Amino acid sequence: MTLRNFAALFAGLLFGVGLAMSQMINPGKVLAFLDVAGGWDPTLIFVMGGAVTVTLVAFRWVLHQPAPLLAGRFESPARAELDRPLIIGAAIFGVGWGFAGYCPGPAIGALSLGTAGPWMFVGAMAIGSLSYHWLSSVHTTGSLKTNL
Repeated sequence: MTLRNFAALFAGLLFGVGLAMSQMINPGKVLAFLDVAGGWDPTLIFVMGGAVTVTLVAFRWVLHQPAPLLAGRFESPARAELDRPLIIGAAIFGVGWGFAGYCPGPAIGALSLGTAGPWMFVGAMAIGSLSYHWLSSVHTTGSLKTNL
């Protein structure tokens, strides 16, 4: 295992522990946070506030470095505009999050709970991602052939 892979594994484990400790892997807690018109539970604001604070501090330091510690250069998105697929995808993501109480990271973390809900969500998420990949390749090539 390379140092870069080990760092990714450690970061993922740390992220998962943070999600579990903050109860972000509990769909009931997330749905109560999203229910602003009913029994709203605002405690996840502190999770978001902590993440934003750490990011603000860390990014100021990190972006002043000549390169990342384990990569040759910083990668940034090639495009920055808001387009139709981004807006539609964000809306679908929000609806899915509101229905299920999971978003991708916490859902993967919740797999460790051994309950069916996260497994069904992650399976459906994978099918949705693969379907989008397949449909977008059909749309751009006009053919049913794809390179999955």
